[in-house]
Amino acid sequence: MNIRGSICALVTPFAADGALDLPAFGRVIDYQLAGGTQALVVAGSTGEAHMLEHDEFDRLLAYAVERVAGRVPVIAGTGEAGTVKTIALTRRAKALGADAALVVVPYYVRPTQEGLRRHYLDVADHGELPVLMYNVPSRTGSDLLPETVASLREHPAIIGIKEARGDRERILALAELVGPDFVYLSGDDDSAGEAMLAGAVGTISVVVNLVPQAFRALCDAAIAGDKTGTARCHATIEPLLQALNCAPNPIAVKAGLPVLGLGLAVPRLPLVELNDGPDRARLHQALSSLASLATAAA
Repeated sequence: MNIRGSICALVTPFAADGALDLPAFGRVIDYQLAGGTQALVVAGSTGEAHMLEHDEFDRLLAYAVERVAGRVPVIAGTGEAGTVKTIALTRRAKALGADAALVVVPYYVRPTQEGLRRHYLDVADHGELPVLMYNVPSRTGSDLLPETVASLREHPAIIGIKEARGDRERILALAELVGPDFVYLSGDDDSAGEAMLAGAVGTISVVVNLVPQAFRALCDAAIAGDKTGTARCHATIEPLLQALNCAPNPIAVKAGLPVLGLGLAVPRLPLVELNDGPDRARLHQALSSLASLATAAA
């Protein structure tokens, strides 16, 4: 399985009444595939996984698997606070056709490093899917340390890590762990170029929901070791990255969906829509500028 390059952490579009909007989800998937995105994550944190009912998770994932039809890997977000629940959801994702599981560090419960090690081993042993670990301390309250990652990477079912810490020390520590059967994926759009230049083989991205072609260009340049090209690509999307930082993910990125004709901006409570003021105007301006650049280059 070739999980690398530009990977989209897909948003989950909702209709005005709060129901899943599968036709909009189909447009989002098609937009990503047309833009060169190389893998898709369904029901991750950007996809508001914890706001989904069990049947909605099933419908969303089954729809994505059918729509993608094997063209790129489909990765399901299956991380829960408890190990038994994580294993059960990972098995369900397997039954629905997912190619791999993205398993976030258990949130809220703040396990020790030994607890994290045993958690991932159990999921890898019993979840029935290849596992990508996902470390995002700002959301979970726990930090999966590089030495713990090193102790897990030899398990045949643990195929890599998405690391959302973008500091240089962490980037370099994880780059040293990359091997033929273990990948390091950036999970931080702001430092993605730096991480890929250092050895990450791709990025699971939020901004790619809105600009798949531009983000694919960034990934291609960085993975090829092209520092100048990476800097140029990063500068192109920098205004949009800054605009997305105005609110917790995925509030801002969903505000860009209507601009592109991909769906409504509505998240589920306790998340609320981006305010109709300077933040939204800044986001729309950044998208407009990128569209103008793309038209000029065509």
